[in-house]
Amino acid sequence: MAEDPYRVLGVSKDATDAEIKRAYRKLARQYHPDRNPGDAAAEERFKAIQAAHETIGSAEARREHDQRIRMEDMFGGGGFQGNPFGSGFGGVDLGDIFSQFMGGRGSSGGFKQQQAPPREDGPKPRGADIEAGLDISLEQALDGTEVRFSHRRLKRCDKCDGTSFGRSKRCNPCNGTGVQTKGSTLTVKVPPNAQHGQQLRLRKMGHEHPEGDSGDLLITLRLDAKEGRRWEDGRLVQEVPVPITTLLLGGKVRISTPAGKRVQIEVQEGTRIGDRRRLQGHGHSGGPLDIEFTLAETDELTSEQKEALERLRDSGL
Repeated sequence: MAEDPYRVLGVSKDATDAEIKRAYRKLARQYHPDRNPGDAAAEERFKAIQAAHETIGSAEARREHDQRIRMEDMFGGGGFQGNPFGSGFGGVDLGDIFSQFMGGRGSSGGFKQQQAPPREDGPKPRGADIEAGLDISLEQALDGTEVRFSHRRLKRCDKCDGTSFGRSKRCNPCNGTGVQTKGSTLTVKVPPNAQHGQQLRLRKMGHEHPEGDSGDLLITLRLDAKEGRRWEDGRLVQEVPVPITTLLLGGKVRISTPAGKRVQIEVQEGTRIGDRRRLQGHGHSGGPLDIEFTLAETDELTSEQKEALERLRDSGL
């Protein structure tokens, strides 16, 4: 089984596309064979990083991957778990539906066509909801915005209008499923003070049921916090690079908050890499901001700096 690309890149599943790209660049530099000559473990790690980036490194590839995983959760795992038509499912070749949903790239998976049973009176069957992510900036989330969004969904067949669903007579365009995969584009209105992970429900923009109503489109907002920041469990974390001497001896550093303010941070003597501090009121929309201390990369050292470090090394530090 292939490794989870999100785990390989060290990002959460609700990470923005920009965050994924930043994580990939950082790891690719770290494990590149040119920086690790003769290191077989680093080479294998680099290959895994490359494969993960190919899987979720672009918005289109990521959507296809996430969609495929959701469909595998529905159809796989030791038996049929659900279907893109939601409720009111009649007998139909599920493999054909899977193929339609994945743009013709699915497989039948051994499902057989069956005659749909007569439908009893009751509520109309409903298509399944679609889940998708939408990346916006912190500024867009704060002020509110409108974003054009495109997605693919099952819609009733143009030729049979869904009447071939579960019937013995086939319709060539939809292969007897009653639906076809089509693209839809709409405008998503993001309210002011939107939060990372907030879900917007767009009614009847999910999958259409060939004999009933459409499901909804559920859009999860993903706020791009920019370089050096990430989201963890809905809380914004900002990395603060600190020189090694400041970590050891203590001192002060200045950071720029998500709101653009310059804030001075006191670094305690003996601070370790990975230590955190919470700044109330400096996160998104006035929420908390967790700062995480990291080791600042050094430029080329002067001869005096090298001599000083050598003395420290020789002293046992």
